[in-house]
Amino acid sequence: MKTYTFRLKPGQDLFDSIVTFVGEKNIGAGCVLSAVGSLTHATLRLANREHYNEYEGHFEIVSMTGTVAVSGSHIHISISDGNGVTVGGHLVSGCKIYTTAEIVLAVFEDVVYRRELLEDDSGYEELVVRGKALPSRKTRSEP
Repeated sequence: MKTYTFRLKPGQDLFDSIVTFVGEKNIGAGCVLSAVGSLTHATLRLANREHYNEYEGHFEIVSMTGTVAVSGSHIHISISDGNGVTVGGHLVSGCKIYTTAEIVLAVFEDVVYRRELLEDDSGYEELVVRGKALPSRKTRSEP
């Protein structure tokens, strides 16, 4: 397992920045280990809804978890306001960093994550885990 830690700055988009980082590092399979920070605007897709909810104000990121890969990422987030009221859902583009966001990703080098529409399933592209082909070893023949 390999890990990456990076920090986002005010005004950056949380989801888009993670997707960009995953692409730059060519991450085939990983997960969010830790995330702390704050937002001034949040855009979430709540459970069993097709539309997005928008939230304005100052929010703390109290939890974030999910899978990441160049083939697609699926991340959930919980945020709380100044009164401790907490809401959570699918992280999508549109969440803007307030002061910072510190992200830690774990990368699994022996598998690859794919997102595929599976027959008789949810109707969404779901996670499919595939083993990563190992490079072949050259053997030296003895004389």
